Amino acid sequence: MGGKRRKIKRKKFVVKPWMVAALLAVTILAVLVPHFAWKRVAETGARVPKGYRHYMVDLSHHNPSDIQWDSLLVAIDGEGRTTRDLKRAKKIVPVHAVILKASEGEQHRDRNFGRWWEEAGKAGLSRGAYHFFRSSKNPQLQAANYIQRVQLTHRDLPPVLDIETVHAGCSRETLNERALEWLRTVEQAYGRRPIVYTSDAFAKDWLSPDILDHYPLWLARYNSAPPRYAPWKWWQFTEGAVVYGIPQYVDLSVENLE
Repeated sequence: MGGKRRKIKRKKFVVKPWMVAALLAVTILAVLVPHFAWKRVAETGARVPKGYRHYMVDLSHHNPSDIQWDSLLVAIDGEGRTTRDLKRAKKIVPVHAVILKASEGEQHRDRNFGRWWEEAGKAGLSRGAYHFFRSSKNPQLQAANYIQRVQLTHRDLPPVLDIETVHAGCSRETLNERALEWLRTVEQAYGRRPIVYTSDAFAKDWLSPDILDHYPLWLARYNSAPPRYAPWKWWQFTEGAVVYGIPQYVDLSVENLE
């Protein structure tokens, strides 16, 4: 189309004081609301099964690093739930033990293990170290990864093998053969029979009597009823406990003293 173009006058954008105030308010809310909401939710955690005296937490790099190792307490309120508020607690029990992730597969090592291992020891906690098992990886190399990483004293818990996943195409027979090779190699290296961590359902579907009947069991069952496999050493009953000294939800287990 022909003709002269009209000049369009562009208005200058002016930042007004009320705009600045509104932006500041939104920013403050975005920061503070999640913070207070998290604190409110995390004040109370999972219900604790009755009749147990010793509690254990397990930690890895997925947990926050600002842990108060000398102040780890399981506080239980009047409704039988873990609470962060010590004033509301009807019962307060020091954490008895902590198990830390040390290694995974053939090469991976948890970045927090070394520092946490030392700090837990200084705090006088009973401590243990676990290896996350990869069924697709060489069990001898996995055992070496753990052994090179973990030095146990007579005060520490036995080695722990975490078995909870199976790679595609792996048979039950292959899984158990490889897991047993890790367990026997590590037992020979430390002179102590390892503990096996798994879920109640995984134990039923995948693990053989060679493992279930010959190694102490630490079983995860997020239920009010204890694990079906007996005898078990530890029962991880929740991943949603709050423990004084740990600023986040955490796994919590009880010890079977029978």
